[in-house]
Amino acid sequence: MTIRNPIEWSGAQIASAAHAANQIGNAVHHMQDTAHSPAPAVRRISGSDVWQSLREGFADFQAYRSDVIFLCATYALVGLVLARLAFGTALLPLLFPLASGFAIIGPLAAVGLYEMSRMREKGAEVGWANVFDVLKAPAIAGIAALGMILIAVFLLWLAAAWIIFDNTLGPTVPASPDAFLRDVFLTPDGQTMIVVGMGVGFLFALLAMMLSVVSFPLLLDRDTGLDTAIKTSFRAVLANPGPMALWGFLVAAILLVGMAVVFVGLVVAVPVLGHATWHLYRKLVA
Repeated sequence: MTIRNPIEWSGAQIASAAHAANQIGNAVHHMQDTAHSPAPAVRRISGSDVWQSLREGFADFQAYRSDVIFLCATYALVGLVLARLAFGTALLPLLFPLASGFAIIGPLAAVGLYEMSRMREKGAEVGWANVFDVLKAPAIAGIAALGMILIAVFLLWLAAAWIIFDNTLGPTVPASPDAFLRDVFLTPDGQTMIVVGMGVGFLFALLAMMLSVVSFPLLLDRDTGLDTAIKTSFRAVLANPGPMALWGFLVAAILLVGMAVVFVGLVVAVPVLGHATWHLYRKLVA
C-alpha cells in the first residue's frame, strides 16, 4: 500500500465519481426500460394468512436477532432524538406526527430486511451486511424513486398536522410539555385536534400502505417497473380489504407499543414487521 500524490488521488476520485454517475444513469435508464412491464397476478388471502406472515416474520427475527437489532437500534436512537428535539423546541406539536411517521417511511427503512427474508427463503446464509445487496437489485432506481415518494408523503403529513394544530390549539406554541398535554386532552380545541389529526393521519397511513406494502418487495424480488409495482400494490390491497385492514391495525398497534417503551421497542417491532411484510407479499402476489 503506497501513499499517492495529490494528482493521482484526485484522478482516482474523479474516476470513482464518473463510475458512480454512470451506474446511476444505467439504473435510471433501466427504470425507463421496465416501465409498463407485465403485472403479476394478485391472490386473495384471509386473516389467517396475515397472522401467519407475522409468525414467519418473528421467526426471521429470531434467526437473525443480533444482526437486525444491530441495524434497527438506529430507530430507537432516532426516536429519542426526535422526542428530545420536540420537547426542547417549538416542534412540540409535531412530536406525535413525527413519531407516527414510522408507519409511513418504515417500509423504505425495511427494504434491507426484505432482502434478508428473501435470501433466507432461498436457503442462503444471511448476515447484517446483506442488507446492502439491495443496491445491486436491477430495480434499485425504482426502489429509490418509491422511497422519495414515501418521504414526500411523510412531509405532507407533517404539513397537514401543523395546519390542524394551527387551526385548533395554535397558532401559539405551548410554553411547556405539561401545558401542551393539558390543552390537548382537557380542552375542546385539543380534543378536536385529536379527532381530526387521527382521521387525517389514518388517510396518510392508508396511502403509504397502498403505495408500498407490495411495491418494495416486488421491486426487490423481480425486475419490474415502478408503475407496475405501485399498481400491483394498490390492486392487492383493494382485492383484500379485510385482511389488509387487519394488517394495518397490527402494524399501528405494534409500532405504538414499540414507541410507548421510550422508542426502544422499535428495535424489535421494526424488524418483525419488516420480515413479516416480505412473507405477506409472497402470499399476496403469485
